[in-house]
Amino acid sequence: MEAPAIDMHEVAELRVRLAEAEAALDALRGGTADAIMGPAGVVGLRGADKPYHAFFNAMNEGGLTLDSAGRILFCNPRFAAMVAAPINQLRNRSLLDWVVPDDRLAVADGLSCGSACTRGIRLLPATGAARPVLLSLTPLDVDGLRMTCAVVTDLTERVAAEAALRKSHEVLTNILDTSLDGYWRTDTKGYLLDVHPTYCRQSGFTREELLGMRISDLEAKESVAEVASRLRNIIATGRDQFESLHRRKDGSLWPVEVSVTYQNTGGGRFQMFLRDITGRKQAEAELEQYRLHLEERVAARTVELAQARDEAEAANVAKSSFLAHMSHEIRTPMNGIVGMANILRREGVSPSQAKRLDTIDTSAQHLLDVINNVLDISKIEAGKFDLEAVPVVISSLLSNISSILSERAEAKGIRLLIETGHVPHNLVGDPTRLQQALLNYATNALKFTETGTVTLRTFKQGETDDSVRVRFEVQDTGIGIPPEAVSRLFNVFEQADNSTTRKYGGTGLGLAITRRLAELMGGAAGVTSTPGVGSVFWFVVLLKKSVNTVEAMPVKLANAELLIRQHYAGVRILIADDEPINREVAQTLLEDLGLLADTAEDGAEAIALAQQASYTAVFMDMQMPNVDGLEATRRIRQLPGYSQTPIIAMTANAFAEDKAQCLNAGMNDFLIKPFNPDDMYGTLLRLLNQRGA
Repeated sequence: MEAPAIDMHEVAELRVRLAEAEAALDALRGGTADAIMGPAGVVGLRGADKPYHAFFNAMNEGGLTLDSAGRILFCNPRFAAMVAAPINQLRNRSLLDWVVPDDRLAVADGLSCGSACTRGIRLLPATGAARPVLLSLTPLDVDGLRMTCAVVTDLTERVAAEAALRKSHEVLTNILDTSLDGYWRTDTKGYLLDVHPTYCRQSGFTREELLGMRISDLEAKESVAEVASRLRNIIATGRDQFESLHRRKDGSLWPVEVSVTYQNTGGGRFQMFLRDITGRKQAEAELEQYRLHLEERVAARTVELAQARDEAEAANVAKSSFLAHMSHEIRTPMNGIVGMANILRREGVSPSQAKRLDTIDTSAQHLLDVINNVLDISKIEAGKFDLEAVPVVISSLLSNISSILSERAEAKGIRLLIETGHVPHNLVGDPTRLQQALLNYATNALKFTETGTVTLRTFKQGETDDSVRVRFEVQDTGIGIPPEAVSRLFNVFEQADNSTTRKYGGTGLGLAITRRLAELMGGAAGVTSTPGVGSVFWFVVLLKKSVNTVEAMPVKLANAELLIRQHYAGVRILIADDEPINREVAQTLLEDLGLLADTAEDGAEAIALAQQASYTAVFMDMQMPNVDGLEATRRIRQLPGYSQTPIIAMTANAFAEDKAQCLNAGMNDFLIKPFNPDDMYGTLLRLLNQRGA
């Protein structure tokens, strides 16, 4: 392993710290007239050693003093931890004993040079692998006795981060090297700092010839002043895209489309992607020529362009529907996995098998959470995320969260508390998304809390004649968040700990979604945290008032399975689904309750069965061959006796527009695959009871 490279910014920072240390030592030196060299070679500053030790012990870096031979006179606990040795075993030992042999010459040279210096070396701990550090040495003279003050900064994390950055840079470089677009990186004066091979091939210049040139040297239209003006505008706006004309090495000109972004780092840098649009310009010229002289060719070209436009629009539609299809394709087999696991559990299993089935359920739920989060953030960023405007009861929200998380909290020995201030009851909003946002916070709180409490809190923050501003908080006694991580905590795919050694999992989407949901509801989100003490995550939303009395949010029917057995055993149910496993899961779950279940492989067969028999309820998949579930529902509704029959969508399509399509087609409710038996039974019982009433 090579010694780590030295970052001059870090060196400068360390020199400031050493200067402060030397000043402190000078102050201490002024309070003593004698320096005593004991028999073991340990220097003591008479009357000043206690504050001297306290100074080093307060450092985050390793701190130690060395005598003229490089022996350790004093070291703080941080250095002892770096070398994995007790402090009492370090005094009077040579510092070189704890340095990798290949780096000892560099340390010895630093100790003997007579002036402040910095060396990148590797420590050799008593146990474990070598540790890269930055060693800063400052010679001191204490009443005629020469000693050296050393500060040791651990570079382990930085070296790992640099390795990851180099790998990422290599990947990016490979992408840029093989891209069809050219790439520049320039400073704020327009000088080229980096050029990738594509532009070299396009322009005829070598990379060495281009580095150091200015943009104006390659621009055929703009002068140095004009380029400088454009760059100033880009700095103000952050990005720009425009067409330009560049000059090749042979003097010929070629049109390019330039996409520029400005990065305010390292003194300011511009990144530019340059696309050769010669073909496009030629096509435009040909089109103009055809328009002027050849009407038939113009018409033909127009057809070609229209076809290209249609293909582009089709591609855009395909991209927009990709996430929906991905969700459907994953949820469909997941329904089989979760359904079969539920059936196995209901049939009776051993304790060890039950534990494995719990693992399947947990893993499946985790995967579904990831899918749901990706879908939500994609819809939000695309501006296609719609909120409902239905009654909201805050107490019901908190009760649902408590019910969902109580078992998990009890398993960890954490108290789950609820504090509710006075909030009006006649509120309207999206209770599902409010519960999702609050559940994101509460789940994280339980994850990062080992002992103590998690408190769900809500109160009114403001009120007008037609709206109420409500604040939700989740307070925990967990590990807390470092201040430097708070600012990026709500960014998409960000977490407080993004390292490869992180203890807690997750996608980094939950908090980002919560903030976006709060903003969509006219509010905001944030956090206050103290490492080692705990955190308070909060969000505020604006809820409209309703002139009508708001009923409590519906809750799941208790003992739905038992009630169906008692009151509806023997009724006939129709299941329409093109997936054999999903049909088997639904049929088994219903027949376990004493119901009679017939199955159809597509919408056409479902219509035919409904014409032949009278069904008390129908479970209808949305996507099926021949006739889909929407059309099948519309046709079944027209059959005698089926105008009020409960028809329940049973689909892997999880978007709000899918639910709206099902309800508009005449369905009564909507089950998203994979669903658990309780959801299926509760929905069926509620609809059967409504029909009976």
